[in-house]
Amino acid sequence: MSPRRPSVNEAMRRRSRERLLQATVELVEERGFEATTLGDIADRAGTARGLVSYYFPGKRLLLQSAAHRLMHCELAAALGREPAPADGREVLARAIDAVLALPVRHPVVMRAHMAGILQAEGFSECEERRRLAELLLGAVRAWGSADPEQDYRMLRALLMGGVFAQLIPGAAMPLARLRADAFQRYGLPWELGVPPGDLPPGGTPLPGTAQR
Repeated sequence: MSPRRPSVNEAMRRRSRERLLQATVELVEERGFEATTLGDIADRAGTARGLVSYYFPGKRLLLQSAAHRLMHCELAAALGREPAPADGREVLARAIDAVLALPVRHPVVMRAHMAGILQAEGFSECEERRRLAELLLGAVRAWGSADPEQDYRMLRALLMGGVFAQLIPGAAMPLARLRADAFQRYGLPWELGVPPGDLPPGGTPLPGTAQR
């Protein structure tokens, strides 16, 4: 039997990694982070336990990559939704909406993810984080940023703060208020993207925006 081509090996590696990341999201959503073991994840993904350790040095970093993949998938789906964005403002609006909606759609995973990045290990470099960064950087470029790298970092900080603010027990900020502030910062009309309601908080359009 002839050895597999490198491209075939790479495709198999990518599929195995993606199965582990998807299994991590599913199990953490079902059971919580602490109750999910690496063995559980391997079983759900249909892979050997040793393969988890081969790709990821620990459960916390596995979750971080899984959360970044989740964010990338949600963001890519939002940006690729039909009809295609008419201009750069719609691109940025969709990006903001996709990320700010994550605590609503995946509260357990996002809470565990935010807790992890505040610990000593901080961010880990991984394929999933790089892909997410590329999409967000593309969104600020489409918006017309004069300094995309700096504006990407500011957007990332704003979105992380918005996610965290929705997850604080007993003091959570509402999605609509956070979205309104973000849209006002970037000069985006409320009706772009996926508004959580017909009007922004307060019942009247923000300055410079149009009513639906």
